Amino acid sequence: MGISVHRPESAEEAVRLKGQDPDALFLAGGQTLVAMINAELVVPAALISLDRIANLGGIDTHADGAVRIGAMTRHAEIAASDRLIDGHAVIREAARVIAHPAIRNLGTIGGAVSHGDPNADYPAALVAADARVEVLGSQGSREIAAGNFFKDFLTTDLKDGEMVTAVTLPASPAGARSHYEKFARVDGDYATVSVAVSVVMNANATVDWVRIAVGACGPRPVRVAAAEESLIGGALSYEAIQKAAQQIAAACDPIDDVRGSADYRLLLVPRLIAKAVKAAGSGRGA
Repeated sequence: MGISVHRPESAEEAVRLKGQDPDALFLAGGQTLVAMINAELVVPAALISLDRIANLGGIDTHADGAVRIGAMTRHAEIAASDRLIDGHAVIREAARVIAHPAIRNLGTIGGAVSHGDPNADYPAALVAADARVEVLGSQGSREIAAGNFFKDFLTTDLKDGEMVTAVTLPASPAGARSHYEKFARVDGDYATVSVAVSVVMNANATVDWVRIAVGACGPRPVRVAAAEESLIGGALSYEAIQKAAQQIAAACDPIDDVRGSADYRLLLVPRLIAKAVKAAGSGRGA
């Protein structure tokens, strides 16, 4: 017997349908969910397709410089967007290295964020961009800082019946430059380690502001505020970067899997941080 599919035309209707059938699952791009259904890893009572909800897509720039990315926006649109520049470009760069073109053409940022895979490309990039995740449920809408949204492996702050409606990036600090660095076994694979950086350098070539987030090295993106603060006011010297990188590596908790051992990942972390920070600080990043 096949799985029934609902096709609501508003986010509110989708949430209402979920409330009526708690065992139904929201279907966005379907690139992960359909594979899980085919492998019988999940057996939903029904699917609530979001593809007819027009206002869930698109990338909009607000007057204050903030950028809102609708949950149903495809990875390919994000990867090609000229609205994601400066400090926001780290999201665009992450989208460009997600899987392969066929996946990027169908997969959505809302679906990827909701899945909460710490090895995926968006989580670290969103944390480095100080993004906020907009969600809607039966009790109304709320926003969650990306750093608080990702809780554990495949676990987010979404409550029963809630769905992601958008990701909002606050106005990028003046002069911000960013970079996303990904190390993977082969092109299109999940990261063995990823690093997202956004930095503001002043006229004296010292750091005014910086965000560094590491992905695939724990159950959620790793960010260490003390390591970032150690870089403020100084030049991006080898010694300063290595000190910060070692602090961040110490906070990582990677696992052994087919993409690399925990020890291998910990060796990569400071090297990739150094590469990403230098690329962003010099303007060679996005």
